[in-house]
Amino acid sequence: MNCKNYLLAVVTLALACCVPAFGDVRLPALISDNMVLQQNMNVPIWGFAEPGEKVSIKADWQTFATSVKTDRNGNWKIRLHTPKYGGPYEIIINGKNKVILKNVLIGEVWVCSGQSNMYMPVNYTDKYNRGVLNYENEIKAANYPNIRLFTVGNTVAATPQVNCPGNWSQCDSNTVANFSAVAYFFGRYLHKELKTPIGLIHTSWGGTPAESWTSIDTLESQFPELLKRQRKDMPKLNDTYQKQLEKWELDKLKAGSDANIPPKPNQPYWLSDCWQPSWLYNSMIHPIMPFGIRGAIWYQGESNGDRAYQYRTLFPAMIKDWRDNWKQGKFPFYFVQLANFQEPQNQPVENHWAELREAQLMTMKNVNNTGMAVTVDIGEADWIHPRNKQDVGKRLALWALAKTYGCKENVFSGPIYKSMRIDDGKIRLFFDYVDGGLVAKDGPLKRFAIAGIDRKFVWANADIEGDSVVVYSEHILNPVAVRYAWEINPYGCNLYNKAGLPTSPFRTDDWPGITYDKN
Repeated sequence: MNCKNYLLAVVTLALACCVPAFGDVRLPALISDNMVLQQNMNVPIWGFAEPGEKVSIKADWQTFATSVKTDRNGNWKIRLHTPKYGGPYEIIINGKNKVILKNVLIGEVWVCSGQSNMYMPVNYTDKYNRGVLNYENEIKAANYPNIRLFTVGNTVAATPQVNCPGNWSQCDSNTVANFSAVAYFFGRYLHKELKTPIGLIHTSWGGTPAESWTSIDTLESQFPELLKRQRKDMPKLNDTYQKQLEKWELDKLKAGSDANIPPKPNQPYWLSDCWQPSWLYNSMIHPIMPFGIRGAIWYQGESNGDRAYQYRTLFPAMIKDWRDNWKQGKFPFYFVQLANFQEPQNQPVENHWAELREAQLMTMKNVNNTGMAVTVDIGEADWIHPRNKQDVGKRLALWALAKTYGCKENVFSGPIYKSMRIDDGKIRLFFDYVDGGLVAKDGPLKRFAIAGIDRKFVWANADIEGDSVVVYSEHILNPVAVRYAWEINPYGCNLYNKAGLPTSPFRTDDWPGITYDKN
């Protein structure tokens, strides 16, 4: 799942080898057999042919064909109005040649992106045999021909591309094994609830930051300091790395035997091509952007953890960037808040992941048509990849069902901090999304901390009173602020609503954190 260097020339050559002769109607990889088209939408079908060539399309559900002439560069695009979900259908495309797309379904289409926790496939295991919970049985049971899977191949590009490697396949035990677990469990939950075909476009890369997935236009206009740092520091860092490699080569020559050879220095993430600002947007987002979709899900943030304050604006800017360039309105964008990780702390301390989770929470509150799946209760201390991808997918799907598909009876969020009030040496907290009431799961409430004017936090007692929580400590007589689960691993944090969904970590103060001036 680590970043790798890819030569753009090799990728271009590989794609060129799959393209028919100039003059024939040619289609991008995303427009192919087995695909799912978004229902009830004027979906774009596009491709390439000889300049000035007439191209026509006729779909099974249409009574007449639609045609267009290619532009001077040989590009063409036709919009088809799709009916209510169903299929399979055929689509016939005529130019100088004929292309027949078979086994096409109409349903709901979602883009699934991010870094390694989105990339992690259903069958993945590490050297300790850690993998997705119950993955062997999950793979055996994956017989869903009306769920279709498309994985964008990992490529990089310095400029926006018009095609990407990949192909659509029906979901079965063979195809699901190497597909994103989060995307699959999200799509499976929707499929069972909605009874419609589901198309999942998976495009992710482990260890990558949000700026790699954002267009250069947005970065240049809103984050010049980020680009300045990249362009200024990268040559010096690369020079340092090259010197380390040269020293390693010399040490290897002097070693005398394989047993004495020192370990080869690893290339830092930030020197890898996939860390270059906008390069993954260019190669793995831009080529799929014309495709008709319902929305997107996102699992990322780990690689921006040390710049959490910057993420407060970078992440919303990336969402807006996708929406603006996709030209399909403010489509739903649901994302995963970082899970708990590493060993729990014995005392309340500042933490950059807590600040990143706060940036994610702020995005949910401030950006329209977004939602956040809280996962601070399902992480693992010794592994950055939670094995319980089933609940991750389900919690994302709950947002989609309630907010996108109008299933109002579905509870979709755990409690979210709303406001506080100081009462006689205690702080009373109020929440949104209590949905039936607040619950302390498995014993008294834990991982609440309280501070006075000196800003020094200590662990606190906390009691549920109706739809509020009262926090206090005998060591803080005049409290001014409370924090909950404000750690990289707030193990044991246990405030839920009666629907069984956890409370997002939060703080009532806005004191500058440890990533305040990091960009």
